[in-house]
Amino acid sequence: MSFADFDFLEYLANIVDILLVWFVIYKLIAIIRGTKAVQLLKGIFVILIVKFVSDYFGLNTLSWMMEQVLTWGFLAIIIIFQPELRRALEQLGRGRLFSRSGLQEEEDEEKMVEAIIKATDYMAKRRIGALISIERETGMSDYIETGIQLQSRISSELLINLFIPNTPLHDGAVVIQKNIVAAAACYLPLSESPFISKELGTRHRAALGISEVTDSITIVVSEETGNVSVTRNGELYRDLSGETLRELLTAELISPSRIKQAASTRWNWRGKKNG
Repeated sequence: MSFADFDFLEYLANIVDILLVWFVIYKLIAIIRGTKAVQLLKGIFVILIVKFVSDYFGLNTLSWMMEQVLTWGFLAIIIIFQPELRRALEQLGRGRLFSRSGLQEEEDEEKMVEAIIKATDYMAKRRIGALISIERETGMSDYIETGIQLQSRISSELLINLFIPNTPLHDGAVVIQKNIVAAAACYLPLSESPFISKELGTRHRAALGISEVTDSITIVVSEETGNVSVTRNGELYRDLSGETLRELLTAELISPSRIKQAASTRWNWRGKKNG
Protein backbone atom coordinates (compact mmCIF):
# COMPACT_ATOMS: atom_id res chain seq x y z
CA MET A 1 0.00 0.00 0.00
CA SER A 2 1.43 3.35 -1.05
CA PHE A 3 1.89 6.49 1.04
CA ALA A 4 -0.95 8.14 -0.88
CA ASP A 5 -3.29 5.35 0.21
CA PHE A 6 -2.47 6.04 3.86
CA ASP A 7 -3.25 9.74 3.37
CA PHE A 8 -6.60 8.89 1.78
CA LEU A 9 -7.54 6.50 4.61
CA GLU A 10 -6.60 9.09 7.22
CA TYR A 11 -8.64 11.72 5.40
CA LEU A 12 -11.64 9.37 5.20
CA ALA A 13 -11.31 8.51 8.90
CA ASN A 14 -11.36 12.22 9.79
CA ILE A 15 -14.52 12.75 7.76
CA VAL A 16 -16.25 9.80 9.44
CA ASP A 17 -15.09 11.07 12.84
CA ILE A 18 -16.57 14.52 12.22
CA LEU A 19 -19.85 13.10 10.94
CA LEU A 20 -20.21 10.86 13.99
CA VAL A 21 -19.55 13.77 16.35
CA TRP A 22 -22.18 15.88 14.61
CA PHE A 23 -24.63 12.97 14.75
CA VAL A 24 -24.11 12.57 18.50
CA ILE A 25 -24.57 16.31 19.03
CA TYR A 26 -27.76 16.23 16.94
CA LYS A 27 -29.16 13.35 18.99
CA LEU A 28 -28.34 15.10 22.26
CA ILE A 29 -30.12 18.25 21.08
CA ALA A 30 -33.11 16.15 20.00
CA ILE A 31 -33.29 14.55 23.46
CA ILE A 32 -33.29 17.83 25.41
CA ARG A 33 -35.42 19.76 22.91
CA GLY A 34 -38.59 21.07 24.52
CA THR A 35 -37.30 20.63 28.08
CA LYS A 36 -36.06 23.11 30.63
CA ALA A 37 -32.55 21.96 29.79
CA VAL A 38 -32.70 24.05 26.62
CA GLN A 39 -32.88 27.25 28.64
CA LEU A 40 -30.05 26.06 30.87
CA LEU A 41 -27.97 25.30 27.79
CA LYS A 42 -28.53 28.86 26.60
CA GLY A 43 -27.29 30.06 29.99
CA ILE A 44 -24.07 28.09 29.53
CA PHE A 45 -23.48 29.77 26.18
CA VAL A 46 -24.02 33.17 27.83
CA ILE A 47 -21.37 32.31 30.45
CA LEU A 48 -18.90 31.32 27.72
CA ILE A 49 -19.52 34.59 25.88
CA VAL A 50 -19.03 36.61 29.07
CA LYS A 51 -15.79 34.72 29.76
CA PHE A 52 -14.48 35.51 26.26
CA VAL A 53 -15.42 39.19 26.50
CA SER A 54 -13.90 39.57 29.98
CA ASP A 55 -10.61 38.00 28.79
CA TYR A 56 -10.54 40.21 25.71
CA PHE A 57 -11.05 43.46 27.63
CA GLY A 58 -8.91 42.46 30.62
CA LEU A 59 -11.72 42.34 33.19
CA ASN A 60 -9.78 40.20 35.63
CA THR A 61 -12.34 39.85 38.42
CA LEU A 62 -15.19 38.94 36.06
CA SER A 63 -12.90 36.59 34.19
CA TRP A 64 -11.93 34.82 37.44
CA MET A 65 -15.60 34.43 38.39
CA MET A 66 -16.48 32.92 35.00
CA GLU A 67 -13.49 30.58 35.27
CA GLN A 68 -14.75 29.30 38.61
CA VAL A 69 -18.20 28.77 37.15
CA LEU A 70 -16.74 26.77 34.25
CA THR A 71 -14.42 24.82 36.57
CA TRP A 72 -17.34 23.54 38.63
CA GLY A 73 -19.73 23.57 35.71
CA PHE A 74 -19.29 19.89 34.84
CA LEU A 75 -20.61 18.78 38.22
CA ALA A 76 -23.41 21.33 37.99
CA ILE A 77 -24.40 20.05 34.53
CA ILE A 78 -24.68 16.48 35.84
CA ILE A 79 -26.97 17.66 38.64
CA ILE A 80 -29.07 20.05 36.55
CA PHE A 81 -29.44 17.81 33.51
CA GLN A 82 -29.98 14.63 35.55
CA PRO A 83 -33.51 13.90 34.18
CA GLU A 84 -32.38 14.37 30.57
CA LEU A 85 -29.23 12.28 31.07
CA ARG A 86 -31.26 9.51 32.65
CA ARG A 87 -33.75 9.59 29.78
CA ALA A 88 -30.94 9.44 27.22
CA LEU A 89 -29.35 6.44 28.93
CA GLU A 90 -32.73 4.69 29.12
CA GLN A 91 -33.28 5.23 25.41
CA LEU A 92 -29.78 3.93 24.67
CA GLY A 93 -30.39 0.84 26.79
CA ARG A 94 -33.70 0.15 25.04
CA GLY A 95 -32.19 0.71 21.61
CA ARG A 96 -34.43 3.73 21.03
CA LEU A 97 -31.71 6.32 20.50
CA PHE A 98 -32.06 5.82 16.76
CA SER A 99 -35.30 6.69 15.00
CA ARG A 100 -37.77 4.08 13.94
CA SER A 101 -38.24 3.16 10.32
CA GLY A 102 -40.22 5.60 8.22
CA LEU A 103 -42.86 2.98 7.38
CA GLN A 104 -43.55 2.18 11.04
CA GLU A 105 -43.74 5.88 11.87
CA GLU A 106 -46.22 6.54 9.07
CA GLU A 107 -48.42 3.66 10.23
CA ASP A 108 -48.42 5.05 13.77
CA GLU A 109 -49.32 8.50 12.44
CA GLU A 110 -52.25 7.07 10.48
CA LYS A 111 -53.54 5.25 13.56
CA MET A 112 -53.20 8.44 15.60
CA VAL A 113 -55.18 10.48 13.07
CA GLU A 114 -57.93 7.87 12.91
CA ALA A 115 -58.17 7.70 16.70
CA ILE A 116 -58.39 11.49 17.02
CA ILE A 117 -61.05 11.80 14.32
CA LYS A 118 -63.18 9.00 15.80
CA ALA A 119 -62.91 10.42 19.33
CA THR A 120 -63.60 13.98 18.18
CA ASP A 121 -66.68 12.92 16.24
CA TYR A 122 -68.01 11.01 19.26
CA MET A 123 -67.46 13.90 21.68
CA ALA A 124 -68.79 16.55 19.28
CA LYS A 125 -72.10 14.72 18.86
CA ARG A 126 -72.50 14.47 22.65
CA ARG A 127 -71.09 17.93 23.41
CA ILE A 128 -68.26 16.62 25.54
CA GLY A 129 -65.63 19.34 25.90
CA ALA A 130 -62.14 18.32 24.82
CA LEU A 131 -58.70 19.85 24.29
CA ILE A 132 -56.07 17.80 22.44
CA SER A 133 -52.65 19.24 21.57
CA ILE A 134 -50.28 17.41 19.23
CA GLU A 135 -46.56 18.09 19.55
CA ARG A 136 -44.60 18.69 16.35
CA GLU A 137 -41.10 20.18 16.04
CA THR A 138 -41.26 22.43 19.11
CA GLY A 139 -41.07 20.32 22.25
CA MET A 140 -43.91 20.45 24.79
CA SER A 141 -42.24 18.65 27.68
CA ASP A 142 -42.65 21.64 29.99
CA TYR A 143 -46.43 21.49 29.52
CA ILE A 144 -46.52 17.71 29.80
CA GLU A 145 -44.91 18.04 33.24
CA THR A 146 -47.91 20.07 34.46
CA GLY A 147 -50.28 17.13 33.93
CA ILE A 148 -50.64 13.49 34.88
CA GLN A 149 -48.12 11.29 33.07
CA LEU A 150 -49.67 8.49 31.00
CA GLN A 151 -47.29 7.46 28.17
CA SER A 152 -50.08 5.33 26.71
CA ARG A 153 -50.77 4.03 23.24
CA ILE A 154 -53.32 6.26 21.57
CA SER A 155 -56.85 5.04 20.91
CA SER A 156 -60.21 6.71 20.44
CA GLU A 157 -61.57 4.94 23.52
CA LEU A 158 -58.79 6.31 25.70
CA LEU A 159 -59.25 9.88 24.43
CA ILE A 160 -63.01 9.72 24.99
CA ASN A 161 -62.65 8.38 28.52
CA LEU A 162 -60.13 11.06 29.44
CA PHE A 163 -62.66 13.82 28.69
CA ILE A 164 -65.79 12.28 30.22
CA PRO A 165 -67.19 14.98 32.58
CA ASN A 166 -66.60 14.72 36.33
CA THR A 167 -63.68 12.33 35.98
CA PRO A 168 -60.27 13.14 37.53
CA LEU A 169 -58.51 13.87 34.23
CA HIS A 170 -61.20 15.59 32.17
CA ASP A 171 -60.22 19.15 33.12
CA GLY A 172 -57.20 20.27 31.12
CA ALA A 173 -55.46 19.27 27.92
CA VAL A 174 -54.27 15.94 26.58
CA VAL A 175 -50.83 16.23 24.98
CA ILE A 176 -49.81 13.76 22.28
CA GLN A 177 -46.07 13.34 21.84
CA LYS A 178 -44.55 11.07 19.19
CA ASN A 179 -47.90 9.35 18.55
CA ILE A 180 -48.25 8.57 22.28
CA VAL A 181 -50.68 10.06 24.80
CA ALA A 182 -47.98 11.59 26.97
CA ALA A 183 -50.13 13.22 29.66
CA ALA A 184 -53.63 14.41 30.56
CA ALA A 185 -54.97 17.29 32.64
CA CYS A 186 -52.15 19.51 31.38
CA TYR A 187 -52.15 23.28 31.77
CA LEU A 188 -51.64 25.26 28.57
CA PRO A 189 -50.88 29.01 28.42
CA LEU A 190 -53.92 31.21 27.76
CA SER A 191 -53.79 33.59 24.83
CA GLU A 192 -53.94 37.31 25.63
CA SER A 193 -55.07 38.22 22.11
CA PRO A 194 -57.80 40.90 22.13
CA PHE A 195 -59.17 39.62 18.82
CA ILE A 196 -60.64 36.39 20.21
CA SER A 197 -64.40 36.27 20.12
CA LYS A 198 -65.99 36.89 23.54
CA GLU A 199 -68.16 33.82 23.12
CA LEU A 200 -65.12 31.53 23.29
CA GLY A 201 -64.08 30.07 26.61
CA THR A 202 -60.94 28.90 28.36
CA ARG A 203 -60.39 25.85 26.14
CA HIS A 204 -60.22 27.96 23.00
CA ARG A 205 -57.95 30.52 24.66
CA ALA A 206 -55.64 27.75 25.83
CA ALA A 207 -55.59 26.19 22.36
CA LEU A 208 -54.74 29.53 20.80
CA GLY A 209 -52.18 30.26 23.52
CA ILE A 210 -50.20 27.07 22.94
CA SER A 211 -50.27 27.68 19.17
CA GLU A 212 -48.65 31.08 19.76
CA VAL A 213 -45.61 29.63 21.54
CA THR A 214 -45.23 26.26 19.74
CA ASP A 215 -45.90 24.81 16.29
CA SER A 216 -48.36 22.28 17.72
CA ILE A 217 -51.77 21.52 16.27
CA THR A 218 -54.53 21.71 18.89
CA ILE A 219 -58.08 20.43 18.54
CA VAL A 220 -60.95 21.84 20.61
CA VAL A 221 -64.44 20.41 21.04
CA SER A 222 -66.86 22.96 22.45
CA GLU A 223 -68.88 21.79 25.43
CA GLU A 224 -71.64 24.32 24.68
CA THR A 225 -72.13 23.81 20.92
CA GLY A 226 -70.25 20.63 20.03
CA ASN A 227 -68.38 22.52 17.30
CA VAL A 228 -64.82 21.48 16.47
CA SER A 229 -62.04 24.06 16.18
CA VAL A 230 -58.33 23.81 15.45
CA THR A 231 -55.43 26.17 16.20
CA ARG A 232 -52.07 26.44 14.51
CA ASN A 233 -49.43 29.20 14.41
CA GLY A 234 -51.55 31.64 16.40
CA GLU A 235 -54.64 31.17 14.23
CA LEU A 236 -58.00 29.75 15.34
CA TYR A 237 -60.26 28.02 12.82
CA ARG A 238 -63.79 27.22 13.95
CA ASP A 239 -66.74 25.04 13.02
CA LEU A 240 -64.82 22.41 11.07
CA SER A 241 -66.63 19.45 9.58
CA GLY A 242 -65.40 15.93 10.13
CA GLU A 243 -64.14 15.65 6.56
CA THR A 244 -62.29 18.95 6.77
CA LEU A 245 -60.67 17.87 10.03
CA ARG A 246 -59.59 14.61 8.42
CA GLU A 247 -58.00 16.43 5.47
CA LEU A 248 -56.20 18.80 7.82
CA LEU A 249 -54.75 16.15 10.13
CA THR A 250 -53.80 13.90 7.22
CA ALA A 251 -51.98 16.70 5.41
CA GLU A 252 -50.15 18.00 8.48
CA LEU A 253 -49.38 14.91 10.57
CA ILE A 254 -48.84 12.00 8.20
CA SER A 255 -45.51 11.77 6.37
CA PRO A 256 -45.63 13.09 2.79
CA SER A 257 -44.74 9.74 1.22
CA ARG A 258 -48.27 8.56 1.93
CA ILE A 259 -49.98 11.74 0.74
CA LYS A 260 -49.81 12.78 -2.89
CA GLN A 261 -52.12 15.77 -2.65
CA ALA A 262 -51.03 17.21 0.68
CA ALA A 263 -49.76 20.45 -0.81
CA SER A 264 -53.09 21.22 -2.48
CA THR A 265 -55.26 20.45 0.56
CA ARG A 266 -53.16 22.04 3.30
CA TRP A 267 -55.15 24.47 5.40
CA ASN A 268 -57.73 25.01 2.69
CA TRP A 269 -60.44 25.03 5.31
CA ARG A 270 -64.05 26.03 5.21
CA GLY A 271 -64.10 27.12 8.83
CA LYS A 272 -64.35 30.59 10.35
CA LYS A 273 -61.02 32.15 11.28
CA ASN A 274 -60.41 33.73 14.72
CA GLY A 275 -64.06 33.94 15.57
